[in-house]
Amino acid sequence: MLFNVLAVGDVCGTTGVDFLARTLPKLKREREIAFCVVNGENADNMGISPDSAETLLTYGADVITLGNHTYDKDNINNFLDDNRYILRPSNITSRAAGRGFGIYDSPAGELCVINLIGRVDMQPLSDNPFFELDRILKLDEVKACKAVLVDFHAETTSEKRAMAFHAEGRVAALWGTHTHVQTSDAEVMDGTGYITDLGMTGGARSILGMEPQTALERFLGNPKARLSAASAPAKLEGAVFAIDSDTGKCVSVETVRVLN
Repeated sequence: MLFNVLAVGDVCGTTGVDFLARTLPKLKREREIAFCVVNGENADNMGISPDSAETLLTYGADVITLGNHTYDKDNINNFLDDNRYILRPSNITSRAAGRGFGIYDSPAGELCVINLIGRVDMQPLSDNPFFELDRILKLDEVKACKAVLVDFHAETTSEKRAMAFHAEGRVAALWGTHTHVQTSDAEVMDGTGYITDLGMTGGARSILGMEPQTALERFLGNPKARLSAASAPAKLEGAVFAIDSDTGKCVSVETVRVLN
């Protein structure tokens, strides 16, 4: 049996949250999506609030993954501990609130979702993500799952690509997040669907989801410039992975882009 998994790129600001709420239910119906993972770490510009997380879950995210801005909002810690449908990177400090992977029901059976963060130009308090993936994949409850899905939140193309070769043939899907620009390298590697970056969900006329002028001010040398999320028009970007539930392998991956 084949089933479709949709991975949605970093949701940015109110524009991204609102656009996802309007478009994701229809997109899931049209693409016959059995399971959906949304990266929401920028849902409140830098970080995510419980309210925004609840909105993403209400409108179609089965699981929310995060990244380097996980703890930017003061009121998120208890939510991360209490709600198993939101994940923070598994390889950050063990003293952090929340969990880094989970096992979830789907129409195809139990799926494991893993959230990892890169170390190159990223999170200084993180353990080696390659070793962390190995550790999780050895767990009996993970071995029993129909498929394993991985969000690797990382800065550099080289680290993401290296993780793809490290995970090749051992997970059903591995996608990169964080850099907000959808890449054109979607492929299947020995049963592992892969793309270097899903892209982003938010203002289409923006600099990585931020209002162009506020971002430009920083490049022009204004140290007091404060970033603000771009307004509409918006876009949603991601990828659909078709997975064989009998083998736990991906058979195809296709990028997705929805514009308003």
